[in-house]
Amino acid sequence: MGLVGHPCHSPIPFVFAFLLQGEGWKVRVYDAMDPLDEFANRPWPLPRAPWVLTMTWEDLLFAHWPVPAESLAPLIPKGLTLETFEGNAWLGIVPFRMTGVRWRFLPPVPGTAAFPELNVRTYVIAEGKPGVWFFSLDAASRLAVRGARWLFHLPYFDAEMETKRSGDAVEYRSRRTHAGAPGADFKARYAPGGPVYASQAGTLEHFLTARYCLYAGDGRGRLWRGEIHHTPWPLQHAEAEISLNTMTAQIGVILPQTPPLLHFAQYLEVLAWAPQRLQP
Repeated sequence: MGLVGHPCHSPIPFVFAFLLQGEGWKVRVYDAMDPLDEFANRPWPLPRAPWVLTMTWEDLLFAHWPVPAESLAPLIPKGLTLETFEGNAWLGIVPFRMTGVRWRFLPPVPGTAAFPELNVRTYVIAEGKPGVWFFSLDAASRLAVRGARWLFHLPYFDAEMETKRSGDAVEYRSRRTHAGAPGADFKARYAPGGPVYASQAGTLEHFLTARYCLYAGDGRGRLWRGEIHHTPWPLQHAEAEISLNTMTAQIGVILPQTPPLLHFAQYLEVLAWAPQRLQP
């Protein structure tokens, strides 16, 4: 089902970028409208403004632990409400690779188009829109870290990171190097462990993954919502060996000793909109 006539969907599904190479111009064509072709999965309509950023998330692991709501609620800013599922709050650690990152109508910027990223997150709601609250986002791109801090008000940090595939398995390592930031390290080997499927509304895995906005706070105490869009997650059950994980020490939360709930997604194209300030 397409979005014919939708204000943020161009009738021409391609973006042309003209690059000067030597003494001539070279045309590159980017097709970034596919994620807009399916939107029945969204719990609210697409933003009317045009999207500003496109990216792909690859080899992504969702590792989630149930934690008492009272341990996370004090860490959530006023104006947002911590969401729980059957009485538990959930803390997620999400390693993946960003690829194909570029601004609308522009070619990829060297140094920001592809890099590993590692998120620590939980789940909140404001004004009836459930979304993600990030405690931290580590990335192996200094330009991307500074751009995301400035434009999207997100707590990004510099990190030395390495990813390597061996068959279906992914070896992932991250060490935070951001000046003045608390240390945070992560090392894991993970792989998909079953067929691809879509989560169903009302299930825990849908609660944890089907999120179409993020929330962020700036240095002046203001809250922002950043809308995103993608097709339903192509989830797989996963297996993981996490050999090093100090990612939650920065927020003073101790993860339970129980094994995490694991899901894998090989590939997902994503569109993002400029953040909008929440009304105080």
